[in-house]
Amino acid sequence: MISHSKDMKVFSGNSNTGLAKDICKLIGIQLGNAEIGHFADGEVFASIYESVRGSDVFLVQSTSRPVNDNLMELLIMIDAMKRASAGRITAVIPYFGYARQDRKTKARDPISAKLVANMLTAAGADRVLTMDLHAAQIQGFFDIPVDNLLGNPVFVDYYAKKFGEKCDDMVVVSPDVGSVARARAFAQKLHMNLAIVDKRRQKANQCEVMNVIGDVEGKDCILFDDMVDTAGSLCNAAKAVVEVGGARNVYACASHAVLSGPAVDRINDSVITELAFLDTIAPIDSSLCSKIKYLTVAPMFAEAIERIYQEISVSKLWV
Repeated sequence: MISHSKDMKVFSGNSNTGLAKDICKLIGIQLGNAEIGHFADGEVFASIYESVRGSDVFLVQSTSRPVNDNLMELLIMIDAMKRASAGRITAVIPYFGYARQDRKTKARDPISAKLVANMLTAAGADRVLTMDLHAAQIQGFFDIPVDNLLGNPVFVDYYAKKFGEKCDDMVVVSPDVGSVARARAFAQKLHMNLAIVDKRRQKANQCEVMNVIGDVEGKDCILFDDMVDTAGSLCNAAKAVVEVGGARNVYACASHAVLSGPAVDRINDSVITELAFLDTIAPIDSSLCSKIKYLTVAPMFAEAIERIYQEISVSKLWV
């Protein structure tokens, strides 16, 4: 158990040191003195250069690309802290990799999200703090407490300030049926209507047909999703909203900027006016895409960390 006669310490892996530093600045503490690197053969090492005995330790590390390197860094940091007698270890994972492998879709598939949960627990994590899990039920994969922060309030605040009274005449668009619940909650907060992009094949071997369910004609729209990987679905949905639905302008937002493969080129070539991300994954160079904007989640994570340390409710951050 944590003893509050001891202090709070925040350390970072290599995946998103910028976010970790911003969190520490808001809390009013220095980022922990540690070195996380690789030996010549690729093995990960962790060197902790200050005492953590009895401390409430928070390890900030997104398991983004390179996913396996960043995951191993986190596991080895947890093990190092446990063996250094940390009072409690919280894995702060702004972006939780492997979250899309949360079920079997065909015979003999692994459920990798559950495996990662087991690995974090076995390494010695006492709790997990994350944001916008791809599937909320992943919280149940853990046998330790999990706080899943919602990025919704950050986007709501941004668009409320950006568009003001215009929000009443705008439409939130879900890029697919699977994201409807998330998009509906977002639309309700901004008092906007909801539309859905419906993708289907009428017959085998025919091209996919995209329909827009809801009235978007002549309106400004916001496409809302939890992550953008290769950006194919998002850019196609934006195209459908303009060409099929007749929308005037299309904005988009998503919590996690995975941005694999041709994603940046697709965004540059798309009809999207602006794409807002949270900085759960380290931002890309702004010169690569002028359409991409990052919103910081440091204040939310800083407050969540302080609440966990003080043993008070974290759910107040989004309720």
